[in-house]
Amino acid sequence: MGRVSHVTPLDSLAVRIFADGADLTHIRELAAHPRIAGFTTNPTLMRKAGVSDYRAFAREVLAVTVGRPVSFEVFSDEFPEMRMQANEIASWGEAVNVKIPVTNTRGDFCGALIRDLSDDGVQLNITAVMTLEQVDSVLESLSADTPAYISIFAGRIADTGRDPVPHMAEAVRRIRQRPQTYLIWASPRELLNVFHADTVGCDIITVTNDLLAKLSLVGKDLAEYSLDTVRMFRNDAVKAGYRLEPARRSTP
Repeated sequence: MGRVSHVTPLDSLAVRIFADGADLTHIRELAAHPRIAGFTTNPTLMRKAGVSDYRAFAREVLAVTVGRPVSFEVFSDEFPEMRMQANEIASWGEAVNVKIPVTNTRGDFCGALIRDLSDDGVQLNITAVMTLEQVDSVLESLSADTPAYISIFAGRIADTGRDPVPHMAEAVRRIRQRPQTYLIWASPRELLNVFHADTVGCDIITVTNDLLAKLSLVGKDLAEYSLDTVRMFRNDAVKAGYRLEPARRSTP
């Protein structure tokens, strides 16, 4: 049986991996992983992880991530309160990036807020971006002098039946005009997306714990992986105690 086709080694990838999650145990473990260049979270992940005190959670995360970029998100739907929350979050440390959604829940573009915060030197991560038109609008709002991230939810684009790769490649081309603005491939659906992001030139990809657990599979021999899968099916059948005795034929 053949060997696995060529796979780019992880150490040769230019794209940086940010861990995406809110489980403190996992964050502590990943903080020691040399491939993890930064961290992101959001209110949905935090709620799922049982976080109740936002500030205390952030303090613990920053204590273990040791200066690497960490993105925390505002959660208000009103621009004045968003601004207050953004300034509070930014005060938590120099490594903090404030996540601002591209719009509020009414669909109002957050451009004025983005412009004011970016002009004030607040490092932002504009999140939930989907369209190239949104990318253009965000770029127009960001200060050229303040570092920022734009998170395009490529996985959610793929969920709609659209191929995110050419979409992300075009976003890379547009963002390259702003050297202090970095593109994040957000919401990946499979480990292969790490290689997609690297190929198109994305700066960063956010990866959840379930996908990070698959990093050890990169480059694995496919024949060996096939055998591992067969063994898994067999072992699980044995553990479950499944039996199929010959059916008894009824006597006429």
